[in-house]
Amino acid sequence: MSEEKGLTGNKLKCIAMLSMTVDHVICVLYPQYPTDWWIVMLHVLGRVAAPLFWYMIAEGYHYTHNVKKYLLRLFVFSVIGHFAYDFAFGIPFVPFKTSCFNQTSIIWPLFLGVLGLTVTDAKSLSQWKKTVLVFVLAALAFPSDWSSPALLVILSFGRNRGDFKKQMLMMLLWIAVYAAVYAIFINFLYGIIQMGVILTIPLLKQYNGKCGSAKGLKYFFYLYYPAHLVVCGIIRLMVHGNIGVMIGG
Repeated sequence: MSEEKGLTGNKLKCIAMLSMTVDHVICVLYPQYPTDWWIVMLHVLGRVAAPLFWYMIAEGYHYTHNVKKYLLRLFVFSVIGHFAYDFAFGIPFVPFKTSCFNQTSIIWPLFLGVLGLTVTDAKSLSQWKKTVLVFVLAALAFPSDWSSPALLVILSFGRNRGDFKKQMLMMLLWIAVYAAVYAIFINFLYGIIQMGVILTIPLLKQYNGKCGSAKGLKYFFYLYYPAHLVVCGIIRLMVHGNIGVMIGG
């Protein structure tokens, strides 16, 4: 499929960035769990972002020429993203002071997801060792944005590459688990909202397997994430003062 047809990876990332930005700005302007229909709809549309990033991370792992550099880059930005994310939403920089949920940004499970794919592809490891290590990585991902399912969906995307139907079914399965936990322990309506990830499927169906012509966008995507969170943090301080605006804060 030519680049002119369908959506390139760069276009999908741009869609993800727009969705993420709207979702985060709404979070800091209208904190906690408002039920106004238009806020709920914007949060539903915001569910598009994470699966697009997860898919592109799994694709990045497949195409990278140096997985160690890929891991290092993700780790560095996970550290930067941690402070930007916590500042944005008024969450203490030191984890677990207020909650075990939403203690760090989604970049952390992106890093762990690539590490997990490296583990599952390692020919030197037996299957039981791979299983144990994946459990450990899932536990490490638990306190992050989107929690352990973020890691598990990345692994599902990577391990089932070429089987789009199975990739999407596994994503919906893991997010259904996440949504159920969210609905039971945090907020019922916002648990249901998490299933808005289904809106990602027709977008990913249009992915043409191409990165896109603007190669320099790679680092822009990495830099945009902490930058937009800093702006969100400034908005939070201006509108609400130094208070937490989501679970974890």
